[in-house]
Amino acid sequence: MDQANDPNRKSWISVKEDSDFPIQNIPFGIYQYGSNEPVVATRIGDTVIDLSSVAILGYFDGLNITDRGVFRRSYLNDFISLGKPVTNAVRDRIAEIFDETNEEAKNDERLKEKALIPVKDVNMLMPVKVGDYTDFYSSKEHATNVGTMFRDPENALLPNWKHLPVGYHGRSSSIVVSGTPIHRPKGQTKPADSDQPVFGPTKLFDFELEMAFVTGKSTKLGESVSTAQAEDYIFGLVLFNDLSARDMQKWEYVPLGPFLAKSFGSVISPWVVTLEAFEPFRVDGPKQEPEVLPYLQFEGKKSYNINLEVYIKPEDTDEHRVCHSNFKYMYWNMAQQLAHQTVNGCNINVGDMYASGTISGPEPGTYGSMLEITWKGTNPVKLSNGEERKFILDNDTIIMRGHSKNENIRIGFGEVSTKILPAN
Repeated sequence: MDQANDPNRKSWISVKEDSDFPIQNIPFGIYQYGSNEPVVATRIGDTVIDLSSVAILGYFDGLNITDRGVFRRSYLNDFISLGKPVTNAVRDRIAEIFDETNEEAKNDERLKEKALIPVKDVNMLMPVKVGDYTDFYSSKEHATNVGTMFRDPENALLPNWKHLPVGYHGRSSSIVVSGTPIHRPKGQTKPADSDQPVFGPTKLFDFELEMAFVTGKSTKLGESVSTAQAEDYIFGLVLFNDLSARDMQKWEYVPLGPFLAKSFGSVISPWVVTLEAFEPFRVDGPKQEPEVLPYLQFEGKKSYNINLEVYIKPEDTDEHRVCHSNFKYMYWNMAQQLAHQTVNGCNINVGDMYASGTISGPEPGTYGSMLEITWKGTNPVKLSNGEERKFILDNDTIIMRGHSKNENIRIGFGEVSTKILPAN
């Protein structure tokens, strides 16, 4: 069977030159058209492809899919749990069906009528049912910046940071899909000039530019996943905006870490892009010193060159870019994160989500949060409309985009967007 990643492929579906969704991408998501039931879909260009209809028309006959209703689900979990031999075969078959040389499919009016819908006409829903969620803290530059701001600059990184991927277990129920508005959270903060905390809406509302991976296999309690095995357990990636209330976080995080400052909303992109789609974009990650313990050691290139951007759009004005970073800056890679998550015997499930932590690069323009970009508000960002931002204001929309590109193809996520509403 032909491989979806073939850079020479072209589709009989129209694809703009700068699209994140060429025929080499073939991401997976859940869409709803009108009042119809949600179903599994993929996307080429600006066209959503209803995979349940593709299956009904017989185009997946011959693949090892015993559950014929797997594409008529409101989450991807059941499809993902079929395993990579099947899901990769489906991805390859989709590329074959919509290849410009496939005259049968190109001339199939039923396929066009039943399965192809303009993306502007559909609602994209949460792609996976997230059972458990871990948020890591894996960018050396971000951890150093935060440590410098809040602790001794000479000891910005805590002693454990270069020895293990620091993380915490977050709240999966408040992970929502792009387009969902988020209310400014309320909670306790402690003003610098007060001996007692006060209650009210956060004044330091922030975004965190992150990626997240979705697991595609489960383990039993007591089992571990090695760095060599990890990629077999990673189905795909999404963009992840981990919203934060910095003043609430500063007061509450000692001694157990983030709580209310992080659990009020995280927003993901609707399309899960498979790990296989990013195969052409593997790169070496940062050199890790000192040498990590054996269970965190790995072979080969485990990092990915994915360009990332963040925009702020005030109400009724144009968006303004405030950050351009890259996933390749991550000190701890996904294989190490999953190996560390499971080394104690913690069991994982299909659909679990693992966020990278804020992705910051070495230069100010590559910092992945307003906390760093404005350096605790001391250096405001001037937007294109003349306004300034130290942190996010009510009615601002935060937009994140990400893609990889080489001389042959561009693979991306589209965007993840959320509007910030006043406190409830």
